[in-house]
Amino acid sequence: MSKKVLIMPIVAALLAVVLSGCEPLMVLNPKGPNAETLSKTIWISIATMVVVLAVVYILLINMLTKYRAGKMGADYEPPHEAGNHKLEILWTVIPIVIVAFLSVVTIVTTKDVESKPEGYGDKKPLVVYASSSEWKWHFSYPEQGIETVNYAHIPTDRPIEFRLYSFGTITSFWVPQLAGQKYAMTDMLTKIHLAADHKGDYWGRNSNFNGEGFEAMQFNITAESQADFDQWAKDVKAKEPKLTEKEFNKLLKASVVGQKSFSSTHLEFSKPPMDHKAMMDASKYNESKKGQKRADPEEHDMDDMDDMDSME
Repeated sequence: MSKKVLIMPIVAALLAVVLSGCEPLMVLNPKGPNAETLSKTIWISIATMVVVLAVVYILLINMLTKYRAGKMGADYEPPHEAGNHKLEILWTVIPIVIVAFLSVVTIVTTKDVESKPEGYGDKKPLVVYASSSEWKWHFSYPEQGIETVNYAHIPTDRPIEFRLYSFGTITSFWVPQLAGQKYAMTDMLTKIHLAADHKGDYWGRNSNFNGEGFEAMQFNITAESQADFDQWAKDVKAKEPKLTEKEFNKLLKASVVGQKSFSSTHLEFSKPPMDHKAMMDASKYNESKKGQKRADPEEHDMDDMDDMDSME
C-alpha cells in the first residue's frame, strides 16, 4: 500500500481538528429561506461526494490488499481475464445517475431561489436598487425616497427584491446568510430575491474579483422589524441631505468611501438599465417599427418615443 494512501486519513483527521475550532461557515448558517435552500443543496452535494469517496476508498483498500503482489516466481503469469460486462455497465451507469441526481437538485434549487421566497404568499416585496461603482455599493429605496452607501436596512418577515446594476466593471452581489450571488452589470438589470427571518446584521460583499479595490467592496445589511425599518427610513428622510447629481458624480469618481445616507435617490436623474425581459420586448418593438418604416418610408410617427417611454 502506498504511503499517500496511508497518510490521507491522518491529513483528514488533522483538518477536522483544525476546522472544528473555526466559526460556522456563513453559507451553512442561513438566516433566510433562500439561503436555507442553498445551504441544504450544499449539504446534499457534500453528502453525495462523501458517499462516492467512501465507496472508492473501500474498493481501493480491498483491491490493494486482495490483489497485492505475492511471493510468486519470476516466471509466474496471471491468468487471462476477458472482462466483466456487468461491472463495466455498472461503473458507467453509476456516474450518470450521480450527475443526473445533482443536476435535478441544482435545477430545482435555482428555480426556488430565483423567485419570491417560499412562505411569503402575496406580501408585497420591498424593492431596493443596489448599484455598484468602484469600489462601493449604492442602495436606492424608491418607495421611501432615500439612498445609502455601503450599508442597507431591510425589514424582517418581508420579501426583498434587490435590482442590481453597475456603473463600472461587473460585480457580484452576495450576502451569504441571506441569498446566493448575482452579477451586477452596466447594460442590464438583474434581480435577486431574499428575506430575513431573524433580526441582525449581515455581512455582504462583491464576490467577483475585478481589480485592486475588490477587497473594499463590502457592506452591511441590518434586518429589523417593519416598525424599526419605517422609523429608520423616516429619520434618514428628515435628517440627511439630498443627493444631487453633482454629489453623485463625485461619489462615482471617489475610490473608497465610508457609509453615507441621503434623503433622495440618484434614480431621479440617472435611470437604471432595463431587465432582460424589457430589453427583449424593446428589441421586438424596434424591429416591428423598422418593418413598418420599410413598408411605408414616408410615414414618420413622432409618438414612437412616447410608446417606448410607456414600455419602460
